[in-house]
Amino acid sequence: MPYERETALKALKKELMGAQTDIKISIYSFTNKELAKTLRDVARRGIKIELIYDYESNYKNPQSSIGYLAALRNIDVCVLKGRKSNRDYYGIMHQKLAIIDDKVLILGSANWSKSAFQNNYEVLMISHNQLNIKKALEYFSLMKKECIKY
Repeated sequence: MPYERETALKALKKELMGAQTDIKISIYSFTNKELAKTLRDVARRGIKIELIYDYESNYKNPQSSIGYLAALRNIDVCVLKGRKSNRDYYGIMHQKLAIIDDKVLILGSANWSKSAFQNNYEVLMISHNQLNIKKALEYFSLMKKECIKY
């Protein structure tokens, strides 16, 4: 992106809509209303969705999809800070990752924002590599244990 922005957004939405059982997402910033509505529609079909948001960039951000999605059935939302440094500073949860039905891995540099798909130079990769999916599932599970319910 931005060269293949329409193709990238269409491919992401297609993968999300194709979910049969569950979707796991860890995302730093999620403000794209079109993608939020896609997840809403998927959840309405009974697909379980787990979302880990970065605490700082979403908790008090009125543009974030966090409040909208947290209010929907079949969607579980939590927030996660990065690890604490030597001082009072916390890192961030900076991932942009989705795992669909434990069969599809979507990752890259792109936040799920309008700017990421229209203006920024970003990467969005879709993979079916089982080793990478397994590793992503392990990390997602570890982060989920530290997550604070929204």
